[in-house]
Amino acid sequence: MENSKLSLSILPQKLAICRLNKDARIPSWIDNDDYFSITKTNNELSIVCSEIKVPDDIKAEKNWRALKVNGFLDFSLTGILASLTTPLAEAKISIFAISTYDTDYILVKDDKLDEAVKVLSTFCNIQK
Repeated sequence: MENSKLSLSILPQKLAICRLNKDARIPSWIDNDDYFSITKTNNELSIVCSEIKVPDDIKAEKNWRALKVNGFLDFSLTGILASLTTPLAEAKISIFAISTYDTDYILVKDDKLDEAVKVLSTFCNIQK
């Protein structure tokens, strides 16, 4: 049942996960980036964006790649993220997950991307 497999695509750019102070303003250096995610909590401002956008003085974990779940994921669907993250955890591949209104993204370190693709391609269609 090839058509029932989840479909993933790999975003082309390397990403960075940045940590700014909780009272920092959203920086202008993420403007016009093709992909970014911003989360603010009582403790921090986290930004995921293209690593080439991140200034040298920003605390950042670089060399991440994103696998996007293609298509719209209805809110009534359950277990999508778990179905992706559990096999990666079993393969000892660390992830950083981002969910949007429409879909989910799984970030893995660039040096683990091939291994993650191998693990996930056993039950997903992956577009490179």
